[in-house]
Amino acid sequence: MLVVFTIAYLVVTIAIGLYAARFVHDAKDYLVAGRGLPLYMNVATVFATWFGAETVLSVSATFVKDGLGGIPADPFGASFCLVFVALFFARAFYRMDLLTIGDFYKKRYGKGVEVLTSLAVTLSYLGWTSAQLTALGIVFNSLSGGAISLNGGILMGAVIVLVYTTFGGMWSVALTDLFQSVVIVLGLVYVAFLVAGKAGGFAAVVSHASEAGKFQFWPTGGSKEWWAFVAAWVTLAIGSIPQQDVFQRVTSAKNEKTAVRGTLIGAAAYFCFAFVPIFLAYAALLVDPKVTEELLKQEGREVQLILPSLVLNHTPLFAQVMFFGALLSAILSTASGALLAPTALFTENVLKPLFGNVSDKRFLVMLRTVLVFFTAGVLIFALNNTSTMYEMVQNAYKVTLVGAFVPLVCGIYWHRASTQGALVSSLAGLVVWGICEKFFADADIPPQIVGLFASMVGMLLGSYAPQLVKDARHGTHAT
Repeated sequence: MLVVFTIAYLVVTIAIGLYAARFVHDAKDYLVAGRGLPLYMNVATVFATWFGAETVLSVSATFVKDGLGGIPADPFGASFCLVFVALFFARAFYRMDLLTIGDFYKKRYGKGVEVLTSLAVTLSYLGWTSAQLTALGIVFNSLSGGAISLNGGILMGAVIVLVYTTFGGMWSVALTDLFQSVVIVLGLVYVAFLVAGKAGGFAAVVSHASEAGKFQFWPTGGSKEWWAFVAAWVTLAIGSIPQQDVFQRVTSAKNEKTAVRGTLIGAAAYFCFAFVPIFLAYAALLVDPKVTEELLKQEGREVQLILPSLVLNHTPLFAQVMFFGALLSAILSTASGALLAPTALFTENVLKPLFGNVSDKRFLVMLRTVLVFFTAGVLIFALNNTSTMYEMVQNAYKVTLVGAFVPLVCGIYWHRASTQGALVSSLAGLVVWGICEKFFADADIPPQIVGLFASMVGMLLGSYAPQLVKDARHGTHAT
């Protein structure tokens, strides 16, 4: 019966996504929903940006193992990212009337920086999107009692998300996000009350976690532990700012005020609600300690089965329907946006310029074609990756942290920033980070922090040095 309800839910979701295709008339509709989303829809899309598989399954399991100190990136870094975007970037993004984040780099620095940063951002989505497909695999595997393998579930999930995202674009993302956000909130709140009763009450769960030291947030070790903690927070808090999905949600709002307010409200909603699955996962220790502790001993993906196991083994059918409906909602809403974002960026800023003047109709065909190929690439990556979703997400944003963040900030707030400075910044950050990851991964200072510092130095040196590269703003060699 649970499988039947799940199939029905998926059918409804796909139908909503396909219905959204009727609103798509041009590339602007496909990529930024025609810049027409009202506040309530904008909040839903922002909330769904982060509330995905890793929040429900992986972050919650990591908390059970390591406490708050083990999750500085998400929800703390992720929430701060949205606050930073709302306060310091949303107005600039909205006023420039761009389709992609890559268009910003093109307008500010020129073609070379546009392509370099767009490729970096696109590649960063492999880990992020793979995390969502992996979660779909876990859900289908759990619901089928193992009849559907994890890899088979990943393949099924990829096909489902691809179908409705291909036709409706950002309108599909927006409408399904709205529907799925309602299901997430209702489903998880209901299950939380039910599980709290089985665990002895909300206070009992919190007290047990407190006595176990799970609320210790700050590192207790030496400098290496502190650097690791800061690096995890920084990677998501600022490394995810130059991301296309964040950009799309800001620029899809109906006006500038809505873009700022929607992002702030979405950030607050996400931060508060992210603790619901964390509570549920820890409650599993009290409700079913034997199974939960056994899963905690596992390496890789298995630890993420704590919540599905709890719900399947200790709740009635209606609660199972509500939980897996909420879980599928969280995954699908994030996965659709995570597939559309790199597709838009690569097509608009890397592929389209190679063909010269392209009609809007042909551009839509290119977008949908690239979406299929990117989904295939992500699918291959997901099938061959054994990391947890929390690890996948953190690794994804290291690329944009070292290769795209500094040129973005300086491009908005530092007039002296030049095309040469941006090129040197991006290349220095990526190269130094890559070298450190390869040869000094266990150093006290994490590779992405070293790469970020190299990117800053590169921007300063490249912008103050004699300008050998023509500056895009002036069409001349800047002095």
